[in-house]
Amino acid sequence: MRTKFILLSILMFAFSASLVAQNKKELAKKILSDKKMDTVYAMAEKLLAKGFNAGDGYPQVWIRDMNTFIETSCKVYNTDTIRKNLLTFYRLQQPNGEIVDGYVLKGHVTWNDPNIYTSDLDPGHVGFKNTVETDQETSLIQAIAKYIRVTGDASILNEKIGGKTVLERMAFSIDYLLKNRYSEKYQLLTGATTQDWGDVQIEGGAVVDVDENTHWAIDVYDNAMFVIALNDMIGFTKLTAGKQKWMNLKQLTSTNIRKYLWDEKNHKFIPHLYVNGSPFPADFDENKMHYHGGTAVAIEAGLLSKEEIALVNKQMLKNVALSGAPSIGLTIYPPYPEGIYKNSNASKLYVYQNGGDWHWFGGRMIQQLVANGFPQEAYDEIQPMLSIVLKHSKFYEWYGVHGEPSGSGDFKGSAGVLSTAIVMLRDWAQKNK
Repeated sequence: MRTKFILLSILMFAFSASLVAQNKKELAKKILSDKKMDTVYAMAEKLLAKGFNAGDGYPQVWIRDMNTFIETSCKVYNTDTIRKNLLTFYRLQQPNGEIVDGYVLKGHVTWNDPNIYTSDLDPGHVGFKNTVETDQETSLIQAIAKYIRVTGDASILNEKIGGKTVLERMAFSIDYLLKNRYSEKYQLLTGATTQDWGDVQIEGGAVVDVDENTHWAIDVYDNAMFVIALNDMIGFTKLTAGKQKWMNLKQLTSTNIRKYLWDEKNHKFIPHLYVNGSPFPADFDENKMHYHGGTAVAIEAGLLSKEEIALVNKQMLKNVALSGAPSIGLTIYPPYPEGIYKNSNASKLYVYQNGGDWHWFGGRMIQQLVANGFPQEAYDEIQPMLSIVLKHSKFYEWYGVHGEPSGSGDFKGSAGVLSTAIVMLRDWAQKNK
């Protein structure tokens, strides 16, 4: 009897494995023959071959955008120029180690920003920064890591700028974060109170700049970006002592993200952990908000198990269905109610960062579904994004709850994340066909 049971178990396992393999082959065939993916990828290459400004509404070069399209840019644009663009950010690095959001040629400033950043190391450019965010330093480290992975040009790390190598300047920028954007109590990075990954503070005031209205908070997006950057630093560093320093800081940050920001009961990240009080009324339950973008980046940082990824993905799909949004690019759900805070423009329902649908982050979730063993879900969930891009023949910055295109019509961040997601799906399909 025991022998028969064992044989039956073996046969059932073999049948199950065969069925899984067959399903993989069918999915791989579908992916490789998907003409929508081919067309959108070709559109992305064409757009990214035009340069580095964020989009037709943004003449500046932004590092938080460039970080998300540099992989495809390296395939379609002159890599020497890309290298120079990356190094410009370190030439504009401030004496305290701070990294700017972006830059333009001096004399080409097109906005009334009172905070203009300059550097003697690059008198031809001026920088700017939305200081409510804490992702500029980490975005630049990640962008250089991606540049090296695609081009193989690790020599950029040893390039000297003002007596410091790029690798030393990376460490200098992390020192800036630890000295100026860090909670010693929670041992996590801090930033202004914004909607998920957004760069608009909810209190109004200076809007994109820290001011007397700012409520300092800790969120998953900034800290997950930090973990990814620290992982890149580990890869850059050859000396054991230096590598151990970054490994220890990465482990500490990852542990504290889970400890303070992960809501185990509800299988989600809390929106904010406030350092010195919340800007919201005492009866407002902010934890009902689901932050899609920060969650996708947290998955990239390796902060969730495969089981947890499945759970948050199901929740994202549920939120999309409840909201009526086009895709899992839905920023947050539910959106913050109108009138809950002073910045009235940022509180409009399903507008911009308060529930707009952004492929810029939805595409990152697709990437992580592929990377973590959910190719079917990734393929299914990218389809609405491909369809809306093809419908409008453009990569719009974001979409309204009914699919209305908004913002920049040639937003390179969207093109970058979708093209990378398509490459990842194709690579999976090639291995499983």
